[in-house]
Amino acid sequence: MQKTQINFLRGWPAPELLPAEQLAAACQRVLSADRPAVYTPVLEYGADEGYAPLRQGLAAWLGRHYRVVPDAERICITGGASQNLACILQSFSDVHATRAVWAVAPVYHLAVPIFNDAGFGGGRVRATPEDDDGVDVDALEERIQALEQEEKGKDFGKPTKLPHPKRKFYRHLIYVVPTCANPSGKSMPVARREALVRLARKYDALIISDDVYDFLQWPLQGPVKVERPPEMSLPRLCDIDLAMPCAENDPEGFRHTVSNGSFSKISGPGVRTGWAEASPAFVAGLASTGSTRSGGAPSQLCAGMLSDLVASGELERSIDQVLRPALQRRHGLLLDAVRRHLAPHGVTYRESSLTGAAKSFGGYFLWLKLGPGFSADLVAHVASTEENVIIGYGNMFTVQGEETKTTFDDHFRLCFSWLAEEDLLEGIKRLEKVLVRIAQNKECYKALEKQVLCKNEDMKQHV
Repeated sequence: MQKTQINFLRGWPAPELLPAEQLAAACQRVLSADRPAVYTPVLEYGADEGYAPLRQGLAAWLGRHYRVVPDAERICITGGASQNLACILQSFSDVHATRAVWAVAPVYHLAVPIFNDAGFGGGRVRATPEDDDGVDVDALEERIQALEQEEKGKDFGKPTKLPHPKRKFYRHLIYVVPTCANPSGKSMPVARREALVRLARKYDALIISDDVYDFLQWPLQGPVKVERPPEMSLPRLCDIDLAMPCAENDPEGFRHTVSNGSFSKISGPGVRTGWAEASPAFVAGLASTGSTRSGGAPSQLCAGMLSDLVASGELERSIDQVLRPALQRRHGLLLDAVRRHLAPHGVTYRESSLTGAAKSFGGYFLWLKLGPGFSADLVAHVASTEENVIIGYGNMFTVQGEETKTTFDDHFRLCFSWLAEEDLLEGIKRLEKVLVRIAQNKECYKALEKQVLCKNEDMKQHV
């Protein structure tokens, strides 16, 4: 009989973490028959910038959290981080005017197809490496300079898109997850964030910052507290950018960063609602994206429900009293299992999201390194076929076409947010069996490894 599947790949919140009761109550309040002034705007087409009460509520909440002056003009409502990434590419990039998309590797693997769909295929999405503090800014600058030198004097033709008075086409795009990165779990310290913003301003680049895990952090020791230490409320890249004078190459004040936020991780993925925060000029351009102009802001009804939860403080309480403690517990259970069952076989991992004295972690994922002689491709294949355990193998998080520059076949990713808590331990025990089996039957599995690598390479050519 086949064992029950244990899926460490799925990056979803567990069903018991979803605030169904709060959302149901908010929906009843918003759609109450005796409140036409409330339900009418959420059932009609919305303003291009999004539901005004949610914009205002987010401005106040985010202002408190990040210690910045609230400004609703810096915020527009989106259909979530993935949908908004596509909208940003539609409005602020062009396959002729934009020379490259720079993706920090290991990269969130499902972002790359969004760049491909926007026309950035065939080597136009380029990998740039991390170090212990996140994106290696010096290495990124070297790559940008090399590309600029390589393309110097070449004529790429006029932009394929018509000019728009509320938009611009950036020369480079930089995609990062600066806090609790997926998959590496790393958070960029303030100095690294400032260096990255300065780089973007220098080369007319737009940093697309996926800030989806900022609220989901916890201490490694002790209880979760509402009052967060500085390392759990680091300034966003957009806040650093907006605190500086406009760059010389940016007379219209679009600036060089956009914070891509989402309710998927702090409420539920099904609400399909998020927000973008940037300069007012950038927000005006993003809100003028064609699909938004036609249909109004996405997720208007859910925006009304979420506005209710933000304004009442219920969402914040759910994050602090349910999500963060639950994720802290799950992360601790997974770490304990890894220490007992995988570490003796050479598996290592990062303790804290930030380097230095800070001892905190966040997000959904643990990024682990295999001991010498193990291939993550092979481990993932054997785990799936022999133990019915699904993991994220390292090369899944490379940029297609850039595998020789960033290879992660000695790494794998485990998600601790989705599985039942008892399955976290069972899954790690099964992975230990896989490592022992491979180590004890090296010749047999060596032949299988070649087949797996060839199969994976063939699959990549068709992705």
